[in-house]
Amino acid sequence: MLPYHRLTPGSLTGLACGEGDPDTLTLLLAAERSRRLLLLRMLDDATELGPGWDLLNEAQRRAPAVVDELLTYPQTGMWLATALRRLRGTAARDEPPLWVVLGHFSALAAVAGLRAEIDFTIQVPVRHGRVVLPALGCAVVPAAEPWTTATVRVEAGNAVVETAGATVAVPPTPGSAGPGWHPLRRLAVGPARQRLEVALDDVDPYRTYPQPTEPRPLSEEAAGRWRQVLERAWDVLRQEQPGTAEAMRRGVLSLTPTPARERFRPRSVTSGDAFGGIEASDPDDAVQLAVTLVHEFQHTKLGGLLHLTPLLTDDSDGRTELWYAPWRDDPRPLEGLLQGIYAFVGITRFWRTHRRSTGAHTTMADFEFALWRTHLSRAIEQVHRHPRLTPLGGVLVDTLRGDCARWLEEPVPEEQLALARLCADDHVARWRAHHLRPPAPAVDEAVHAWLAGASGPPASLAAEPGVVPDPAARWLDSLAMLVRHGIAATDDDRPAPEEAEKAAARVTGALAGDALLALGDPAAAHRAYVTDLTTDRARPGAWSGLGQALTATAEAPEAARLLRHRPEQARAVHESLWHTTGAPPDPVRLATWLAGRQGPPGGTR
Repeated sequence: MLPYHRLTPGSLTGLACGEGDPDTLTLLLAAERSRRLLLLRMLDDATELGPGWDLLNEAQRRAPAVVDELLTYPQTGMWLATALRRLRGTAARDEPPLWVVLGHFSALAAVAGLRAEIDFTIQVPVRHGRVVLPALGCAVVPAAEPWTTATVRVEAGNAVVETAGATVAVPPTPGSAGPGWHPLRRLAVGPARQRLEVALDDVDPYRTYPQPTEPRPLSEEAAGRWRQVLERAWDVLRQEQPGTAEAMRRGVLSLTPTPARERFRPRSVTSGDAFGGIEASDPDDAVQLAVTLVHEFQHTKLGGLLHLTPLLTDDSDGRTELWYAPWRDDPRPLEGLLQGIYAFVGITRFWRTHRRSTGAHTTMADFEFALWRTHLSRAIEQVHRHPRLTPLGGVLVDTLRGDCARWLEEPVPEEQLALARLCADDHVARWRAHHLRPPAPAVDEAVHAWLAGASGPPASLAAEPGVVPDPAARWLDSLAMLVRHGIAATDDDRPAPEEAEKAAARVTGALAGDALLALGDPAAAHRAYVTDLTTDRARPGAWSGLGQALTATAEAPEAARLLRHRPEQARAVHESLWHTTGAPPDPVRLATWLAGRQGPPGGTR
């Protein structure tokens, strides 16, 4: 019997709390190494990897630590998964030819051979004029075709990449540039005993998840900016979350930079196939990068745990349940929601600690903590005691639920607490307006009842709505983004923008009413939302905003309550009435009628 990997009770307890010490990360990384070896054997059995296999074997005999390091490099795991999916026909077809994907193994073997001081010659792929040597760098060569081959030759420790039109020397010192050679940069930040060492990978095609992309080397200036912001982010983590930082030193291995996005909307990705790798957009500041590292490290730990033991049983009836995830625009399956819960436990914990740090702008931290603990609580309550949770999955959810309950009791300044509640309520209502649909017969009955002057909607409309994913649902967090802009302006001692149009223009997907609501003018927001709902059918988010505005002004309380809790009813009936009569009904009167507290509507406007 082959030995198998086990986590200690202490490691399981730590992971169930959303944490995990360096020893736990060492165990997870060892398991990932074994998994990579198994996948590599599967790939060789399916394709006969040829000369590269012999070279890798020889490198392992001479320098096993070198091969282990290459095997556990995040991009190696991503390549293995991609290659096996290509062989099984489950990957996208617009990728490089299969021989290019499989040929990446020869490039891996070449790096292992070079570092093990073996003399060899081997053919490797050329991708759009770039020859990638994983965890080392890439050579730029002339190429008339997008996909071709080059020769890597090593003699007495000197390595060259050769094609018919060029020879590029690989510098003997790792990280050094040379003519035609872009090195893989390695960043080391922090003091000696608390140093984080990561690869800043801008060349490996398997550095982006889940789809590979061609190398895009950073300029020296851009790489310098990343080094500086990572240094500052690491200082934040070391000082405020030393336990998490120490574990990251073992579990964060590479960082893939991508272009900056809109302020307060960073993009970051990890993959269970690329343990230790993080893809992240250029951050707004060091605190945002620190949050991103925490976020994605949570995914890394949970992904490693899931490779060892399940947290959910199989979906036996084959019917995929879809759930509300407060950090997403789209409905999520249970597996995805559990991943998000685990990740945002880390984010909530970060803001809880950061708001207590010396010198921090606590207004933003208070808002973020209050917002994410609310979101997190709502997500956890949906899945608590779900029948698909395994015993370990149940312990994990119970533990996180207990932590969140304690966080909900912690005091937050009233202003930030109110803003957080506003944004949390708005997000869930927008999600409902987009993705929930009342039964079609009930909507038809409601339309007939309205047109007939009935005193209220039919009882059938109270039936549980179904989840119908709306692909047009985007930017459901727009109100929270506007609030963040306002807080940032206050923290920076700058006046908040006075014009709603200018404020909304800063945030993709924001409506004028959203900006007015964020600026504290709910009466004007009310008017703006009504205008949207009577002139443009493609504004489902306006239903939620209208409900928030009515609540703030204490107008039409029945309508406000319905729009905050069941906006999908108003949207469905409103759209059907508009289609039937050719004119939109007054949104507030319709919502009041749907709440069942008003007499005959008396008209369509």
